[in-house]
Amino acid sequence: MSTKFTFKGGIHPPQSKSLTENVPIEEAPAPDIVVIPLSQHIGAPCDPLVAVGDSVKVGQKIGESKAFVSVPVHASVSGTVKKIEERYVPGGAKVNSIIIESDGKLEVHESVKPKGNLEDLTKEDILSIIKEAGMAGMGGATFPTHVKLSPPEDKPIDTLLVNGAECEPYLTTDHRVMVEKPELVVLGTKAIMKALGVNKAYICIEDNKPDAIERLRKETENEEGIEVAPMVTKYPQGDEKRIIHAVTGRVVPSGGLPMEVGCVVDNVGTVATIGNVIKTGMPCIQRVVTVTGSAVENPKNLYLRIGTSFRDAIEMCGGYKEEPGKIINGGPMMGIAQHTDEVPVIKGTSGILVLNREEAKVPEDSNCILCGRCVDACPVYLMPFKISRFSKLKNFDGADEYHATDCIECGSCSYVCPARIPLKERISVAKKEILTRRKKAK
Repeated sequence: MSTKFTFKGGIHPPQSKSLTENVPIEEAPAPDIVVIPLSQHIGAPCDPLVAVGDSVKVGQKIGESKAFVSVPVHASVSGTVKKIEERYVPGGAKVNSIIIESDGKLEVHESVKPKGNLEDLTKEDILSIIKEAGMAGMGGATFPTHVKLSPPEDKPIDTLLVNGAECEPYLTTDHRVMVEKPELVVLGTKAIMKALGVNKAYICIEDNKPDAIERLRKETENEEGIEVAPMVTKYPQGDEKRIIHAVTGRVVPSGGLPMEVGCVVDNVGTVATIGNVIKTGMPCIQRVVTVTGSAVENPKNLYLRIGTSFRDAIEMCGGYKEEPGKIINGGPMMGIAQHTDEVPVIKGTSGILVLNREEAKVPEDSNCILCGRCVDACPVYLMPFKISRFSKLKNFDGADEYHATDCIECGSCSYVCPARIPLKERISVAKKEILTRRKKAK
């Protein structure tokens, strides 16, 4: 496929990927202590299946919920359960968590076994494997994967899009996975296609990753129905509705989901992990994380165990080069700033970004000059300055009339605003208030 796909709007911030884009994934040592939150996903939190004092092994299920919209959690080290208590997670909340002290043996649980040949697995087998492995979206959204792959019968799916855009500045985890583990990407893609019953899949990659495009094209040259779709490098190309529109021409309606137009979008890291689950039987206990930024001594792409603290991850990269001004879970556009480095890596942690004090300064905002740049940049065709103004005045009905809940919180509007108005943050406040009101009304 020679065509390069794109979408209307968007921005071109500095990519800042050179720190790690050519740095191979490094297997990180297991930390002495891991903190495993019982909720690392959208949906119902898990209940603990272990007690303080219990011994656990790598890959052992230690938390589970009976709810459909939920996934289990597993031990990422072998050792002893020291505490079960609330701990902070990267989203800012306190979550009931299982604290395990490693015995250094990394003994694997007896339940961890390869799942056999994909050809021998049924759709039901694959969905069960994905759920039992604790798979949730690893691009940051953390939506339970088995739920996404179980659309209602009146929403037939015909196309899978594997999201390898990784448009967020600094982050290179998906890039390195595609370059180094293309066979797992393809195996995971085929598994999801079989679970969905579709014959067409696109692996969507921005054109600033030519090596990943080349590796996946080579890996898929004999795979029927799987095509690599190069995309123009532009932020926020990685948003699922932007990818769907760019590659298929379909438009997801306001308030709708990709299944409304016959599509499912899965992050390439999620897909590769599913491939690894089928190949090895190991559930989701590790993920690749880009640890980077001006205040990190040696930026790296680390294969970290879930529950590793940000502090330990940064120490594995030589520690702080200078006093950090801001620590972010994720990238600079959509990531969440942390008040401490004592939070654990979870399934949705794609990056740990540490900026120095100068870079972390927040500019003072001034009055809107009605220039319209935010409107031009918005990939969702919204009027950010209008919604922001309504939000500041606490006129959430007005914000709702301008479709505040359609905002994907990409931050493009804030980035281009010459008045430095925190448009995204104000819109986010309105969006949360509107959604809360709707929930209460039901």
